[in-house]
Amino acid sequence: MQSHPMQTSSREPRPAAPCAPRVTSALALAAALAITLAGCGGGSSAPAPAAPPAGASIDAQVLAEQRDELAALPAGVTVAPGAVPVQMPARSAVRFLNQATFGAVAADIASVQQNWRKGWMAQQFALPAAPTHWDRVKAVQAAWLAEDATRTADKLPAAVWDWSIWQAYLSSLDPLRKRVGYALSQIMVTSIEGLSGGGTTRPKLAAGYVDVLEKGAFGNFRQLLEDVSLNPAMGMYLSHRGNRKAEYDASGVAVRVPDENYAREVMQLFTIGLVQLNLDGTPALANGMARESYTEGDVANLARVFTGWDWQPASAGDERYRAPMRHIAANHSPEEKRFLGVTVPAGTDGPSSLKTALDTLFNHPNVGPFIGRQLIQRLVTSNPGPAYVARVATRFNDNGSGVRGDMQAVIDQVLRDPEARTPLNIVQPAPGWGKLREPVLRFTALARALNASASGPIWRIGSLSDPATALGQSPLHSPSVFNFYRPGYVPPNTAIAAAGLVAPEFQITTDTSVPGSVNFLQRFMTQPPSGISLDYAKELALAADPAALVASIHLRLANESLSAATRDDIVATLAALPAQTDAERLNRVRIAWLIAMAAPEFIAQK
Repeated sequence: MQSHPMQTSSREPRPAAPCAPRVTSALALAAALAITLAGCGGGSSAPAPAAPPAGASIDAQVLAEQRDELAALPAGVTVAPGAVPVQMPARSAVRFLNQATFGAVAADIASVQQNWRKGWMAQQFALPAAPTHWDRVKAVQAAWLAEDATRTADKLPAAVWDWSIWQAYLSSLDPLRKRVGYALSQIMVTSIEGLSGGGTTRPKLAAGYVDVLEKGAFGNFRQLLEDVSLNPAMGMYLSHRGNRKAEYDASGVAVRVPDENYAREVMQLFTIGLVQLNLDGTPALANGMARESYTEGDVANLARVFTGWDWQPASAGDERYRAPMRHIAANHSPEEKRFLGVTVPAGTDGPSSLKTALDTLFNHPNVGPFIGRQLIQRLVTSNPGPAYVARVATRFNDNGSGVRGDMQAVIDQVLRDPEARTPLNIVQPAPGWGKLREPVLRFTALARALNASASGPIWRIGSLSDPATALGQSPLHSPSVFNFYRPGYVPPNTAIAAAGLVAPEFQITTDTSVPGSVNFLQRFMTQPPSGISLDYAKELALAADPAALVASIHLRLANESLSAATRDDIVATLAALPAQTDAERLNRVRIAWLIAMAAPEFIAQK
């Protein structure tokens, strides 16, 4: 797998572009999104945050969140001096869950309202990662075989992976772990497209890898880095499984050298990036120029570290598809290894060499800002301010108790940072704030809001990678190690580019994928896959009142971010539809959901 330089950007936001126009067709959506993401500020200024109540014992961080809510009250609305809201407004709870999960559901909305972000996250951090993806894949494979006595294991469909991962993302009770794991899968990429073994082994390899990411999501980054490096799926995907020491001919000329693929990508994509960074994620310049963070010599020497590693023996059975790779000393490079200012002496064994390499990468000053910024992009906003990145990197470097790489502390900072939590970005979005809601997240938001469920253990939602007939994106189906889109991607000739911003998800937003995804969502609502049920009860009860119906969807799906013009358009469209029979009312509800899903203000997550 050939590596290519990533497109990066340190551009600062410029003044906002005009607010988004109303969209009258799916094909017009991409252009409107560019304007929406570039900035839609304005409105009256909010009142200053209230002072803490005298003698309050409430946790200071939760108090800060409550004061943020007061700061976002509409102009003219006042509260008693020192007053704080007892519960988080539902609008803000849904907004937070749209960042932290695959979509807001009633139970989580109520929990966030009651416990605020900190309390809900503490509950999520305490939940076990169960069932694992490994257990789920095995159960789905067994269920498929049990459906028909003539089926055999060698005929297992590769779609087992998709059935399993969609079930997990739509129904698991630990949505924060799942959502962070998905974000990590787009940074430390392994794709099932690059794995071999058919329906028997590919789903198991993928499941074992995603389990590593979800375990690491709430663990320590150093352990995550080691688990990723030794995972058999990663070993296959980036070709360091079976990597061997150099061989030389009689003249001393190398006839084979260690494979450099993983050595390159673990630096470029998984830890330190291409250039030296300041704490705030901006390039550290020397004489006005960015400095490379590693050299080709570093790559060649680090490649020697990743020699001698291979899967567990066949006698290990299925465990070899998820157990850490073993080391075969005879295949390890005995030479001295110099990389990133560190020297591993000649003759050092493989596990010791690996420890030195991973410790060196983990302790590199780039890791906090490089990984932190990408987590912000995946969860909250494409263009975080330098101070936001610096606060996240600082928590990576020290969780407050002297621990480096504490992922719970990092995720806490990403999701509860003042720049992330302020509800002002609903009512008065800052220029450049937000991110394009990628197709996977649009689908999961709809399916979870409609309480998607299945009659059995097999959720027959397959790969949704086709942009013409589905989403143009599906979990762990990235076309390359560079993910579905690059973190520094700038859509050319758009308001985003003119504003000096990046918008990664636009790399898969095309004139094919835009109508294709809307058409898929419509089919999913009207003809869901076999065995899958959707719950329209809440909105069906409001179907006779278009304004009330839109208000419900406006809150549950879009955290009240749709413009008045968009809501008026939806209400007018619904009012023109008959709603006398059950079928007509259901049609009205489905159309309301679909139009809201296609609205630029929903797709541009604020």
